[in-house]
Amino acid sequence: MATSITTTYAGEFAGKYISAALLSADTIEGGGITVKPNVKFKEVMKTLSTNALVKDAACDFADQSTVTLAERILQPEEFQVNLELCKKDFHNDWEAIQMGYSAFDSLPPSFADFLIGHIAAKVAQKTEENIWQGATATAGEFDGFTALLAADATVVDVTGTTVTAANVIDELGKVVDAIPTAVYGKEDLYIYVSQSIARAYVRALGGFGASGLGANGVNNAGTTWYNGGDLAFDGVKLFVCSGMPDNDMVAAQKSNLFFGTGLLADHNEVKLIDMADLDGSQNVRIVMRFTSSVQHGIGADIVYYT
Repeated sequence: MATSITTTYAGEFAGKYISAALLSADTIEGGGITVKPNVKFKEVMKTLSTNALVKDAACDFADQSTVTLAERILQPEEFQVNLELCKKDFHNDWEAIQMGYSAFDSLPPSFADFLIGHIAAKVAQKTEENIWQGATATAGEFDGFTALLAADATVVDVTGTTVTAANVIDELGKVVDAIPTAVYGKEDLYIYVSQSIARAYVRALGGFGASGLGANGVNNAGTTWYNGGDLAFDGVKLFVCSGMPDNDMVAAQKSNLFFGTGLLADHNEVKLIDMADLDGSQNVRIVMRFTSSVQHGIGADIVYYT
């Protein structure tokens, strides 16, 4: 009797694989963004603003303030991964024995597990890039924060330049200076920086430059001062985003940036399908489906340096 290990990962198990893929994106895994799962179609986020509330007292009631309600839409887009492999390609591989001796063989189980893990990692990498610099007009992408913030006229814009170790202190200072008073000092406030800016900042703090940090940098350790860990500037925490474009920075509260997905919904699925029982071929198909998108809340509370 031929043995087939057609394995379908769906439902709860699909959620685990999708979670591994999506939640491994640096910005999400590091806790730099508010994740809103189980968004089936779209979620409407209400925003509220008022003008000056405190006025001079009077005997009579006088409605002298205005309340403005607006909304922003978080609407995850649907994406998929489709791959097809031929089992015959593995007959001369060192894992061939795992395929069984029958002509109706199956994909090596250990390779199947590795393949799914590899695909999940690639999806995580693409998701991280999409979060910051995605463009919905491009296949496989949704509008990232760089597109959304650039289109929002209420966002505080700071004109940037090419950031180097020589000017990174001044450029970070421009961002901090532009942070609205009501936002500065909030516990969940971050300056989200690209890897290029993070590297320039670490090097600047190592000294040996004309940035006024001294010849030996932080703790007189020179360029060996940094061994990983958290970074901060003027009391504001830095969050390094591998998906952010070079020379970009965003100052915002974590609670004002959102990632939406149908993460554990029933329509998310990861399937490894042996096609032998369906069309008699030696092909194995990998199918992933998931949804994701980002959105910000109050644009006036965000600084965008680019």
